[in-house]
Amino acid sequence: MDDPLRLIAEQEGVFLRREALECGFDDKAIARMLRAGVWHRVRHGCYCFADVWLTLTREERHLVLARAVVRTTPGPVALSHVTALLAHGIAVWGTDLSVVHVTRLDQGAARRERDVVHHVGVCSQDDVVNINGMVVVSAARAVIEAATMQNLEAALVSADSAMYRRKTDPAALHSMFDDMAHWPGSQKIHVVLHHMDGRAESPGETRCRYMFWRQGLPRPDLQFEVYDESGTLVAVTDFVWHEFGVFGEFDGKVKYGRLLRDDQEPGDVVFQEKVREDLVRRLTGYRCGRAIWADLSRPAQTCGNFRRLLDLAA
Repeated sequence: MDDPLRLIAEQEGVFLRREALECGFDDKAIARMLRAGVWHRVRHGCYCFADVWLTLTREERHLVLARAVVRTTPGPVALSHVTALLAHGIAVWGTDLSVVHVTRLDQGAARRERDVVHHVGVCSQDDVVNINGMVVVSAARAVIEAATMQNLEAALVSADSAMYRRKTDPAALHSMFDDMAHWPGSQKIHVVLHHMDGRAESPGETRCRYMFWRQGLPRPDLQFEVYDESGTLVAVTDFVWHEFGVFGEFDGKVKYGRLLRDDQEPGDVVFQEKVREDLVRRLTGYRCGRAIWADLSRPAQTCGNFRRLLDLAA
């Protein structure tokens, strides 16, 4: 017979102490399961199976914690802010994921606990949706809410991701900002709305573009399509400065992992990328600049390299 607690965890994300008691475990037995590494405590009175927990990403663990919060919070709440972004499948970067954010849908007071922040805000019926059985604020509202608490770079990552994944659009984000313009921390959001671009495919590409802007480089165009002599699309570059004859690429591990077939090694994909770069240069006559994750932590040096490349091309 299937383990009833595992079935509950699969359906609800976590199982509760009272459910373990109903299945014949007492508090000493629960403690033994935790010490043995069979169960994992998500929060007080909430557990999941350790073999599942160990396979989860940081973002997935945050959503498990969110389910635990929802199951143990009296009164209706909606997942909001960064937690809502993750529930919608929107990328986040540089954000604390140890704390779940919810907005009260009753008359409950705003407060902060160790692993959850309770916000108070007015939510209309159009402001919330149901995702996998959880009440979540809309994607547009989540982007703007989270941006009030994030720095510009992190907020831009989520705004780009939300549009790239077609969770929202510029009109909805501008409308939501108009409604929340009086919220604390909203002063910087107009900058996010000005720079967001739904063509950015990854947080790395967004962070590159943010770095270019902060270091005073010209704003690049995105997703430059390159065709061969027969009119066949052979490449799409991450960035391009047509006026300088330069294209740019952000090389992240995720990118190579996405391109990797079962019969390939990472070196094979790197070689293919080099062949692709040579082809783009031959077809366009443009120079190429590249950046990796480590380059984002040294913006002055990285953008100095790109600036020299632009100057050479000019």
